[in-house]
Amino acid sequence: MIVHLLDGTYELFRHYYGLQRAKQHKRTLSAVAGLLRTVVQMLEEGATHLGVATDHVIESFRNSMWAEYKTGEGIEPALFSQFHPLEQALESMGVTVWPMVECEADDALASAARIASGDPRVDVVKIWTPDKDLAQCVVHDRVVQVDRRSGVVRNAAAIRMKFGVDPVHIPDFLALVGDSADGYPGMRGIGTKTAARLVNQYGSIEQFPSEILGKNRDLALLFKKLATLRSDLPVFTDVEQLRWTGPRPCFATWEESLGDPALLSRVKKLTEIGIEQRR
Repeated sequence: MIVHLLDGTYELFRHYYGLQRAKQHKRTLSAVAGLLRTVVQMLEEGATHLGVATDHVIESFRNSMWAEYKTGEGIEPALFSQFHPLEQALESMGVTVWPMVECEADDALASAARIASGDPRVDVVKIWTPDKDLAQCVVHDRVVQVDRRSGVVRNAAAIRMKFGVDPVHIPDFLALVGDSADGYPGMRGIGTKTAARLVNQYGSIEQFPSEILGKNRDLALLFKKLATLRSDLPVFTDVEQLRWTGPRPCFATWEESLGDPALLSRVKKLTEIGIEQRR
């Protein structure tokens, strides 16, 4: 069994700006329709168990830890207005969705990966996002990260090749180099090569000799907390809860607002084929 975990917020942004560049924003929910087409394609290609994590709101508990952490400020209203309809459309389609409020979508994905990878029925967990935060969740060949844009699948060896450190040390690495997307700068004067060298030489930041970071040690530890994903969220209890069994009756009502009759036809066809035949 393969479990597919999709970063819904990232995918919504990707589709929104992709359509904007192509000047194809014909409807208010165009990005939602694009993401649903992605999910349908995954189902058509044989996916049986999948879950989508979303940021119901952008802010999380991390905003109280660092004043400059990312917020919803600056998000285009046309994009922001599709956040909640996305969750509703996915639920109507019968897809498991985790809307995050106090935590982030990344935390839900990390928690789902931990639960799924601990199930002996699961062969591989695929986390569909290029977000470097999620690299910390990769475990050997059992939990991998997939970049949909490039088609690259990264196991633990590939993560180390990309960042220079093992997945478990991604929070240490990010604390040192910073993450502009999340709003924390890292340690001044420490680039990616130096960060990787320090982590490989000493291990986690907590193990660094005091003179390495000096007075910035506490700040580095704070950034590491920001970069460390929570994996203890009870997003599901049994992997079978992620099995797609078809849409709800209300999914048909989305045809007009999504503006994609072909999408509903594809979902209907999948339902008629039957899940068991797609194993």
